[in-house]
Amino acid sequence: MIVAVVAWSFALYGPSVYINMLSQEHQWSIGVISAALTLSFLVNASVLSLVGSTIAKYGPRPVMATGAAIMALGLGCLGQVTKLWHVYAAFACMGLGWSCLSTTSITATLAPWFDKHQGRAVSTAMLGASIGGIVGVPLLLSLISSLGFAMAMLVVALIVLTTVWPLSLFVMRHRPQDLGLQPDGAHAERSQHKVAERVWTRTEALQTRALRTIMLAFGLALLVQIGFLTHQVALLLPAIGQTATALCVTSAAVLSFGGRLLLARFSDRLDVRVIACGVLIQATFGLAIACIFSDQAWALVVGVLSYGLTAGNTTTLPPVIVRREFGAVSFGAVFGIAAMLIQIMSAMGPAFFGVLHDLSGSYQLPLGLAAVLNVVAAIVIMTGRKRSPIAANVTTAF
Repeated sequence: MIVAVVAWSFALYGPSVYINMLSQEHQWSIGVISAALTLSFLVNASVLSLVGSTIAKYGPRPVMATGAAIMALGLGCLGQVTKLWHVYAAFACMGLGWSCLSTTSITATLAPWFDKHQGRAVSTAMLGASIGGIVGVPLLLSLISSLGFAMAMLVVALIVLTTVWPLSLFVMRHRPQDLGLQPDGAHAERSQHKVAERVWTRTEALQTRALRTIMLAFGLALLVQIGFLTHQVALLLPAIGQTATALCVTSAAVLSFGGRLLLARFSDRLDVRVIACGVLIQATFGLAIACIFSDQAWALVVGVLSYGLTAGNTTTLPPVIVRREFGAVSFGAVFGIAAMLIQIMSAMGPAFFGVLHDLSGSYQLPLGLAAVLNVVAAIVIMTGRKRSPIAANVTTAF
């Protein structure tokens, strides 16, 4: 959870601050700097498969320690840039570092430790992402106001190192067996009677309907999510003003935290594909309200808040489903490749909303199409629920 707070505060929510500050200080256009953020997402996506398999083989210590160092380097350099290519290099470092502290990294770290309570464990750890959404931007703005942008970014880099390094080097372990423990605290005698899980290769997993539906559904859903979250300030600001916009965005992050708490409570008892379908339909409701009544301030607020309730779970559910259907042994490799393809699709989100806004002159068109994509994603995730080959080959954890 602590790693997630740091990573999401400075690598996902922080860029909205970095882009604005860099544009003001160097007179570079928002569009040009935003392209560097897209590069960051693509760099992140390109290495997620390696991150997942490396943690599965060697544990989280080397991966998270290295990722923290690379992210800190990128963040520190952002405050020192003098040329545009420096911005791209710094954002690329940030994306590379974030991949080692991301959902893939956190869930691959947890996979060997929990069987029965794996849904609760992942959901609880990912509460840190929602906390990052609440505290990240205010902390950055406060540091910049007090210290200036360059010094603030050096402080942020130091925060990343002093938080993640001690945890990765002195606290985290590869498997519970390294400490003489068993998953979920089970007794060793009981664990010996467990049926061995099938070990999936990436190729075998990619040939299943189960994994393909996860990748397509959440690729579409996260394309919508990243695009919507990137543009929600621009959507709200003209309608309700700066103060109300800040309050609305913060409230949406708080609702995201609440949604993750609900998932942590019920994910181990219910069919997670059904939960995912419900989450996507709820998100569709928020997008549809904002689209249909796009000229009404109340509808935009309701849309942002309704969408916020689901935003955290759209990120958390893919690893929970993969872990449940493919098991702990294969999780790192299987979810690593899935996360890479999902992230590549989701990186197109900001451009999807931006280009459609420019073509149509408003956010009504991108909001409407985003709602349609979410409905498609809800249908796709349910098509993988029945006649899945996984059930016949894997002893699942619940």
